[in-house]
Amino acid sequence: MQLFSNSFADGDRIPEDFAFGIQDAARHIRLGKNLNPHLVWRDVPEGTQSFALICHDPDVPAQGDDVNQEGRVVPATLPRMEFFHWVLADLPATLVKIEAGEFSRGVTPRGKSGPPGPHGSRRGLNDYTNWFAQDHDMRGDYYGYDGPCPPWNDERLHRYIFTLYALDVERLPHEGQLTGPALRQAIAGHVLAEASLTGQYSLNPAV
Repeated sequence: MQLFSNSFADGDRIPEDFAFGIQDAARHIRLGKNLNPHLVWRDVPEGTQSFALICHDPDVPAQGDDVNQEGRVVPATLPRMEFFHWVLADLPATLVKIEAGEFSRGVTPRGKSGPPGPHGSRRGLNDYTNWFAQDHDMRGDYYGYDGPCPPWNDERLHRYIFTLYALDVERLPHEGQLTGPALRQAIAGHVLAEASLTGQYSLNPAV
């Protein structure tokens, strides 16, 4: 199975249109268009009953003391952890592409609705749910896609890995909130094939 995008090529920078946050000369960050990127796939294995999709950033600082702090930097050598930007299940086996902006257009304070999504899909919670948990104006359940917004003072160029899974079940056998780790656990033993596409993004003008 192969995964492609008209929005960016594998290994290239992700355009600002598909980001949650974009560079701002005065404030470092401002909200972006936050469109989900175009995705298309082919060579789907026989027996596929549905698809699941994850987008995650493996380069998020494991410690937040220096994140977005004036006069400080987040060193590239700092330990890193995963941050899930898109968790999606139960895409029908007949689907061959996702159009740009079909699942996300703009930043929605307190998060997009869910779990139901386009094409009968099930939106999972992305990690902005935890990130904004203490923010009075932004806290809520963030379903579906919310794009890149790495620390503006991070020395590391962040990677955003989109992974599509072809599954042998029509509906994912999972009850309750669907997070990135929960989806990975639920698809174990049901994956017929997978394909990935990686984009890069930074809000640090020096990176």
